[in-house]
Amino acid sequence: MSTTTLNNYGRYGLYLTVFLTGAAVMVIELLGTRMIAPFYGASLYVWSSLISVTMIALAIGYFLGGRLADSSKKIGLSMIIAAAGLGTLLIPWVTRPILLATDVLGLRLGAFCSALVLFTPGLTFLGMVGPFAIKLSTRHLEGLGKSAGAIYAISTFGSVVGTLFLGFFLFPLVGSREILIGTGLILFVLAILVGIYEQKQFGTPFAVLSCAIVALIGLSMLPKIVGAGQMGAKDHKFNILSERESLYGWVRVIEEPAKDLRFLTSDASMIGASSISNGQTFMGYQKIVGLIPALAPTMHKALIIGLGAGHMSKTLYDKYGIISDTLEIDPAVATAARDYFGYKPNGQAIVGDARYEIRHLSGKYDLIIHDCFTGGTEPAHLLTTETLAQLKGLLTENGILALNFVAFTHAPQSSLAAVAQTIGQVFPELTLFMAEPGEDFNDFIFLASAKGINLQSKALLPEQVQWLQKRVFTVDKSQGVVLSDNFNPLDHLQVAKAEYYRHVLVNWFGNDLLVR
Repeated sequence: MSTTTLNNYGRYGLYLTVFLTGAAVMVIELLGTRMIAPFYGASLYVWSSLISVTMIALAIGYFLGGRLADSSKKIGLSMIIAAAGLGTLLIPWVTRPILLATDVLGLRLGAFCSALVLFTPGLTFLGMVGPFAIKLSTRHLEGLGKSAGAIYAISTFGSVVGTLFLGFFLFPLVGSREILIGTGLILFVLAILVGIYEQKQFGTPFAVLSCAIVALIGLSMLPKIVGAGQMGAKDHKFNILSERESLYGWVRVIEEPAKDLRFLTSDASMIGASSISNGQTFMGYQKIVGLIPALAPTMHKALIIGLGAGHMSKTLYDKYGIISDTLEIDPAVATAARDYFGYKPNGQAIVGDARYEIRHLSGKYDLIIHDCFTGGTEPAHLLTTETLAQLKGLLTENGILALNFVAFTHAPQSSLAAVAQTIGQVFPELTLFMAEPGEDFNDFIFLASAKGINLQSKALLPEQVQWLQKRVFTVDKSQGVVLSDNFNPLDHLQVAKAEYYRHVLVNWFGNDLLVR
């Protein structure tokens, strides 16, 4: 292809092309975690895999694009863009079989291999656009640097706009599968327009026809691609009452009528469970937390971080008259708790990230329930000495922090000891309970305070005292590291737990409910 006949009209069209393909790169990368997270969680490993695969694919694309731009007279820019569109369109179709196939590889390798197979083809072709565009935009050798700088600047600007538009506007309104399908279709249209220009300006034979054929192949598969996202549970014993994709995951309300159970899940994490008939919670650790006000009978106000299905707020109010402010990051979870689990706010119902929101809370609390660490993926930034110090500042003089944490009782690298060590850096007194004595995989409830916990409180019945004493657990916190904003290996310490948790839910619900 001769580059000396590229006119100003073609140059502006080329700039628009690299702008749109730059935006498509970031759309695919950002949505990649939403395709993988329902199965592997939105952990550091998933993000690391996505970023690494993006860099690998773009590097391959730059290399191959440069070689083809110099040597090929048959493969034009339009065909590259059409291939990128097809690769993008296929992502939502093959996500499910790829995730299931890589499950045996474990969390880290499974997440990486899934990302590698799913996103490398489309991103590689998008990476090839840059070298082709530089070749087309360069009239003379002395203008090479200027052309290359302009192409990469516009492509990067496109990536910025794509990132902001997706995160701030598009994603809250449209599902990730639909966005990927839309991106693929836009790339098809762009490819045909570029093909028309190539055919007219450079006399490239069959440019439009080639792009149209690729687009037709993609369009012919569209019903299957759309249908792949509509697969429901094949096991009739489960009913999906609600399903919503939010910024933070797939939030589902699932019923198993035969066992009188209703579940609230976010991706592959169980965050609520109750009886269908009477609404009573089935989360064992909440029974322990529900007795905390009896240990300090002067409690009047509480803060709950991590709403779940809203059972703790209801229990504290109905049983003790305690007003609870709630803090939940995911509005879809708050909506599901209200619509399907009978949650009714009796204090402030705040939706937002805890680290930001707790800085703006001014009231003092007698009890803070920190319940964000029960799922397969955990917000590590909410379990650091800095976060706990902020929470301590919100407690009254006799206030108690209750932190629920799911872990193995015995593990080579104990996350349980790390949590105990971290809490111990902030609070002088710490009491630890386990929800199910004798079980290795368990909910652990840390009660931290300035003055200690009296298990012989007169507000407790003798059988309640005995029940609690059987659940007191001791951990050697000296074996754990201190978790801080600067150093927080919680994701690494919880790899075995995340893998086990995912397999438990897959065995319980089946693949059709967790992989869409």
